[in-house]
Amino acid sequence: MCSACGFPSQPGHWTDAGARNPGSRLRLRFTRLAMVNRLLAPYRLSAHDDGSTPGLQLMAPNGERVLVPDLEVLWTEAARLAGTPIDPLSPRSLGDA
Repeated sequence: MCSACGFPSQPGHWTDAGARNPGSRLRLRFTRLAMVNRLLAPYRLSAHDDGSTPGLQLMAPNGERVLVPDLEVLWTEAARLAGTPIDPLSPRSLGDA
């Protein structure tokens, strides 16, 4: 259990596959965060990962913040904050709209 956020520690995300050490695992987290933020930008949302606590902070332009444990919950909460369904594979999310 993380003392900072209360989320139970998880064995790792499937996108961490191939990380051979803590440094490469951290680089993968930040690479994933950059991709998530590109997908959230059209909805005026952003995510933050401090690299030490599990999960992500999801932030709305009005200042509301939500701590989410994983990507599945992130997309659900992002849709709630945006007030519209969000499909990370849609042309709007990919910047083609």
